[in-house]
Amino acid sequence: MVLRVNIDQIEPATRDWICKVQIVEIGRPRESLDKKCTFQNLILEDEQECQIRAVMYSDEIEQYAATLKLLNTYLISTAKVKVSPTSYGKPIHQFYWILDKETVIEQIKVSNEVEKPLPTPTKLNITLFDRIPHLMVDSAAEIVLTLLSLCSDTLKKNQFLFTLWEDFGEIEGHEIFSKMATDTDLLVILGRSIGISTYQGLSLQTRYNSTVRVNPNYPQAVALLNWAKENKTMLLRSPSDTTSTSSSIAPIIVTPSGQQLISIAEISSAPSMGVFYVQAEMAILDEFQDFCLLECSGCKQKKRTKDRKDFECPKCNRKTSLVPRCSFQIDLIDNTGTTTASISAELGEKLLSMTAEDIFDITCTKRQSLSLNHVHEMLSNKLFEIQLRKSSWGGSNTTNATLSILSYMEKQHAPHSTTDRTSKKIKPLEINEVEMMATTAAAGPSNAPAKFEPPTQIKKV
Repeated sequence: MVLRVNIDQIEPATRDWICKVQIVEIGRPRESLDKKCTFQNLILEDEQECQIRAVMYSDEIEQYAATLKLLNTYLISTAKVKVSPTSYGKPIHQFYWILDKETVIEQIKVSNEVEKPLPTPTKLNITLFDRIPHLMVDSAAEIVLTLLSLCSDTLKKNQFLFTLWEDFGEIEGHEIFSKMATDTDLLVILGRSIGISTYQGLSLQTRYNSTVRVNPNYPQAVALLNWAKENKTMLLRSPSDTTSTSSSIAPIIVTPSGQQLISIAEISSAPSMGVFYVQAEMAILDEFQDFCLLECSGCKQKKRTKDRKDFECPKCNRKTSLVPRCSFQIDLIDNTGTTTASISAELGEKLLSMTAEDIFDITCTKRQSLSLNHVHEMLSNKLFEIQLRKSSWGGSNTTNATLSILSYMEKQHAPHSTTDRTSKKIKPLEINEVEMMATTAAAGPSNAPAKFEPPTQIKKV
């Protein structure tokens, strides 16, 4: 006889059971820590709002790809039940399920007259920002974030740096950054199993089992977004220099009015990893560089080839195509020196007034040089407030740092005099290995460089 049970009634020894659940969270496929397999996390919720994590591996991910969808309801029978590990934070349930080829999964459709789909989920174990300073470092929490609210005076005590590690930066970070460049509304981020660390003060970061969703349809997230829209004027107010707490960091906003600026000359001595602001002119001094690259359309991993033919991506574990992404180097100049930063994706396209497809067609298909006269004219004698991210990478003996532009905004008044573009270039963003080891020990695993630190943006993240 098959037992109809809820999640809390199912243990590893339970046999012949069936449970009605809804998928309330579904992560994307990711590589295991040992790089030996691909896995995909799901969070399931039953009729009593009890939740449990389920996981699929390798072949099953492709097998169930067309069947398992977010917010759909299913009858699941005899999944493997295992004890949840605690090495990656406090699990949502003492057990977790493995969905394999022997698991029976039946979707309940709206037209089903016997079994009705479960209603839209409402359960969210939200960790309030006020509680984060009281949580243990290396613990994990389920958190709803609204990035724009971090720039408010009244909310400044509740600000935390949010770092997306590894492929979270490449994929979810790219999604957030794209919405920042195109959306006029505010963003709400739902982060599950988000870690708490002491990187640059108390901060939040993705972990092995984290999931990140933008503008989820939970009532709490919708209410938060509506509140932010109603209070948009207050939220966009420049932060006060007098409000601070020991657990918060400098707010990250697109227009850094009121933010402490550093000079180009000070970049080398700035922290080896972090986000900061400069006020400088911008120029493209190298007109013969590549202005785009090709990346996997799925995992966004860049490739050295200029051939756009389909290929088997080992990271996505499927045949996929290569798509162009705008990416190039731009020089930043102030009265203390010059340095080079990378600019990419929508920010780069906006600066060049070209799409990545157009750039690829000109530079790779037609093998022609880009005409940059309109860019030089647009940048000439203009001063910009620029938000930079400094990231570190190293070899056996040395550690270097690179700069990338997260946002920029032209100052309303052009400078009275143009900075000398022949100023001595600030070369090395080099830091010693000892400093790097100390930084990575505080920030996270040494093999997991920060991919993206989402700025809190004015019109958007």
